Amino acid sequence: MTRVFGHFGELLQGRIGPFGPVGLVTLPCPTLWAQATMSPSRNFSVYPAQNAPPRAALRRLLGDLGLAVRGRFGLHLSMPAGGGAGASTAALLALAMAAGAARGPDLVAAVLGVEGASDPLLFGAPERVLWASRHGIVLADLPALPRFEVVGGFWGPGQRTDPKDHDFPDISDLVAAWPGPDLATMADLASQSARRTLALRGPANDPTEALARRHGALGFCIAHTGAARGLIFAPRSVPQAAAADLRAAGFSRITQFGCGGL
Repeated sequence: MTRVFGHFGELLQGRIGPFGPVGLVTLPCPTLWAQATMSPSRNFSVYPAQNAPPRAALRRLLGDLGLAVRGRFGLHLSMPAGGGAGASTAALLALAMAAGAARGPDLVAAVLGVEGASDPLLFGAPERVLWASRHGIVLADLPALPRFEVVGGFWGPGQRTDPKDHDFPDISDLVAAWPGPDLATMADLASQSARRTLALRGPANDPTEALARRHGALGFCIAHTGAARGLIFAPRSVPQAAAADLRAAGFSRITQFGCGGL
């Protein structure tokens, strides 16, 4: 059995310079994951087929890695497809490793070749790299983040990443200031990134920032492509009413988790 953790959208995402690559700082999430198993079989199958990567994509991935394209694969996702939680990348990574692929750059490159974009899910501290998701490379190493907590869920329709989509705002100024001297600054930079993407790409009626203000959050974060939305708090300061309020606002799959710290 192989498990790969997903992420909960991004703390930052956008063009690095007006004509630069799309870069991101991911928000790793220990409550979201893809889990895969593989048992020997002369045939090739994935169960359940719902929300699994296309069979052609998995066939290509296994072939590119020099692995046998056969076996009975089982896949379980704790996050929705198209939610901005890395479901597709996590699923392909977990399935490939269940088939015998080794963790490392060859696996990351193979997934990128199949999908055209990928999330930095195999890093030990993925939030500490500026990741060029369309190129599968680290643009810069980043400092450790202060400890914080996120409560959030999925709001609105899912949206799968289009690797040819580069229509994101320039965030080079936010990256230059990241993460700032304290948690309040980091949360404000994440909020600025979210606002820029929402202003450019919509939807116009996103309730996340208003919920953050209502509950005294330091800031908010989004999946810049997808439905994940979260409120950023200092450790042990998430209001008890926040989860219920998110649910009342139409959020689903409410989750709470911590991130950052040395």
